[in-house]
Amino acid sequence: MIVVVIIGLLAAMAIPAFQKVRTASQDKTVTNNMRQLGAAADQYFLENGTSTADLTSLVGSQAYVKALNTVANEAYPLTFTQGGAIIVSGVGGNRTLTYVQ
Repeated sequence: MIVVVIIGLLAAMAIPAFQKVRTASQDKTVTNNMRQLGAAADQYFLENGTSTADLTSLVGSQAYVKALNTVANEAYPLTFTQGGAIIVSGVGGNRTLTYVQ
């Protein structure tokens, strides 16, 4: 009985630590996606001489970013503006991340 209680206490202490690791991992993956989208948008701006780009022109099999895999049900912006920040909302359901180029 004491062994079961000790295992329960250890599990109760470990679960928040695992959640923090999962959150940090999701944030790093989303930040990396934003960095790739920012680089793709910059390349698109240079090649096309525009200051805005749609997500569909940046992501696809023939585009700058081949695939954009979501990891935490996040929502990426549909339009990118030259010099503007990339704001991704809904990361993990309630977080918002901002990437400034």
